[in-house]
Amino acid sequence: MGLISSMRVSASALMAQRLRMDVVANNVANMNSTRAADGSDGPYRRQSVVFKAANAGQSFGDVLGRATGGSAPAGVEVSSIHLDTAAPRKVHDPTHPDADADGYVLMPNIDVVTEMTDLVGANRAYEASVTVLNATKALAQAALQIGRR
Repeated sequence: MGLISSMRVSASALMAQRLRMDVVANNVANMNSTRAADGSDGPYRRQSVVFKAANAGQSFGDVLGRATGGSAPAGVEVSSIHLDTAAPRKVHDPTHPDADADGYVLMPNIDVVTEMTDLVGANRAYEASVTVLNATKALAQAALQIGRR
């Protein structure tokens, strides 16, 4: 794996973790939303990001490398954003405009502790990718210094 492809892998990881942090922030911001984003009935549903390995490319060398097991990873990409299928919480609040006949409101099933744990995990992965990017940069600078001597 060359230095440029190493930087591409790190950059794809940085973008993926940034999206993961955005999704967590969106979940926390909507933890009291009783309607979906499109205005339809039903509470906001928790989202989570699903990643997959990115394909390197379709050149002959890339295909041959994958076939022989010698190809390097090409990074990460978002496979999908998964909507949680857990049942919403029922909260008794007869004064709420979205309350049903019994006075219950359907609220999103979002746990702040789970979201903060996901945020910390995304932050640590982001930091690790920055460390790899900085190490690659230092390696490239050291290689350039060899040519100057």
